[in-house]
Amino acid sequence: MVRGAAILGLLAVPVIMTAPASARQDQGQDQGSWRDITPRAGLAGWHMTGGTATFEVAGGELIGRAAPGPKNSWLVSDAQYDDFILEFDAKTDPALNSGAMIRGQSRPDYRDGVVFGYQAEIDPSKRAWSGGIYDEQRRQWLYTLGRNDAARRAFRSGDWNHYRIEAIGNRLRTWVNGVPAADLVDETDAKGFIAFQVHAIPDAEAGRQPEVRFRNIRIVSEGAARLASAPTALEQQSWLTNRLSDGERRAGWTLLWDGQTTKGWRSAKAADFPKRGWTIRDGALSVNGSDGAESTNGGDIITTRDYRNFELSVDFRLARGANSGIKYFVDPNLLKGEGSAIGLEYQLLDDARHPDAKMGRDGNRTLASLYDLITARNLADPANPNKRFNPPGEWNRAVIVVRGTHVEHWLNGFKVVEYERGSPEFRALVAKSKYAKWPRFGEWEQGPILLQDHGNHVDFRSIKLREF
Repeated sequence: MVRGAAILGLLAVPVIMTAPASARQDQGQDQGSWRDITPRAGLAGWHMTGGTATFEVAGGELIGRAAPGPKNSWLVSDAQYDDFILEFDAKTDPALNSGAMIRGQSRPDYRDGVVFGYQAEIDPSKRAWSGGIYDEQRRQWLYTLGRNDAARRAFRSGDWNHYRIEAIGNRLRTWVNGVPAADLVDETDAKGFIAFQVHAIPDAEAGRQPEVRFRNIRIVSEGAARLASAPTALEQQSWLTNRLSDGERRAGWTLLWDGQTTKGWRSAKAADFPKRGWTIRDGALSVNGSDGAESTNGGDIITTRDYRNFELSVDFRLARGANSGIKYFVDPNLLKGEGSAIGLEYQLLDDARHPDAKMGRDGNRTLASLYDLITARNLADPANPNKRFNPPGEWNRAVIVVRGTHVEHWLNGFKVVEYERGSPEFRALVAKSKYAKWPRFGEWEQGPILLQDHGNHVDFRSIKLREF
């Protein structure tokens, strides 16, 4: 997997018994609909692209041997597929990341023809996100396994694992050894190729040539919708713009912004929506750039009702050097003069260019941090502590989860902050912060959601929330 672009937290699913690696999920389906597309000797119907790894077929298995270099290698199907169900078995070296590209893309005008698009992960690392969906060379993670422990346990590193992938309409679903791993709704690619990845390796490993193997590769392309699996308990994640998927509606999500009007929002310091400083255009709610000062143009906006226990999801896009924030448990009555309304803040910041990233303590004013209190770090993947974010001009997803006193910040599917409101540790942090003068800061029972005007251009969309 290489850098491409972003996700979001997934609720834990019930523990499901893991099926054998060779198990099929036919559920009485028509066996005659399946076609074996396992590559044969000579790789007819497939072609290699990308890096310098080698592919061969031996004993009915497709074998990819890794090579050093800057590019991942791919074996790409000549055929294009829209709706399909794909199954295969995969086994990889415990040190070698891999994956299966579904509805893959490659265009001369996009990064010199590099392979990009949806990838079902084969992740033998301790993170164990096999079956998650990564957007290769584009948006990064779309569906992580950050809160899907059942799927994380299903993958057996160094052994054969059975994958099932359903791509039907705008919905992608994956299973690993019979355990539901991902359920994604997206509107980007409706058709593309299938490809199998061999990840590039460091020069130091050049002599070892770790391998990934695939076998029993079969597909249903005609009438795939009729053969789709029954619903599962897995939560659906959506990347539809300003719309809810059917799965999100069933799970209780609602849109906090309708994508077109100011309904449900008002100024943090007035009864009406600001008459300047905010615009709605092309499906984005935008705070306009001004002088970089805090709440001196249109000012902050807040929801017209309060929230107590909730999960909030917001897609945001920063301009270069931008500063903003998403606040929660806001008390708009505390500060009526200059400055932003008071509340807990999920920091939005271009860390590389805005000076606030170097202020505060130990980076606690950087992107996704609990502003001035807790530094955002990659808690979901401790072996890779850096945050996963897309640069200014590209969309990212912020998620805030509040259950009673327990709070989590997620950035693009990675948990980055976790704390307990009102705990001794929390109060000690507040006492050393700019909020020390506000009694019981951050411990109020409920409050509105706030989008901050900090004088820099920031776009928001797909603002949605569900209450617990």
